[in-house]
Amino acid sequence: MGLIHHSDRGSQYVSIRYSERLTMAGIVPSVGSVGDSYNNALAEIINGLYKAEVIHRNGPWKSIEAIEFATLELVHWFNHQRLLEPIGNIPPAEAEINYYSAIDNQSIAA
Repeated sequence: MGLIHHSDRGSQYVSIRYSERLTMAGIVPSVGSVGDSYNNALAEIINGLYKAEVIHRNGPWKSIEAIEFATLELVHWFNHQRLLEPIGNIPPAEAEINYYSAIDNQSIAA
């Protein structure tokens, strides 16, 4: 599919000139219809989780590096340790490994 530019539907993102520039660069804009919050829902949830679980809970911060390290810890936990019920109470990284292993096994069997 290529590069997708996610926006919050600000006025600059719906201007004709901006849309033309994205097209020239081969970038697909990710904006829905006016009043449609569905394309922002995941981004907003993740931003809220990040602010609640890292920024506000662990502040005040002494340095940018401390925030970066805490962010890396959250991302690692989110992908490798968090158990996600819809995928069988396993971490997302494990589900991804299982998915690609299944694809590889299907390729070998075919």
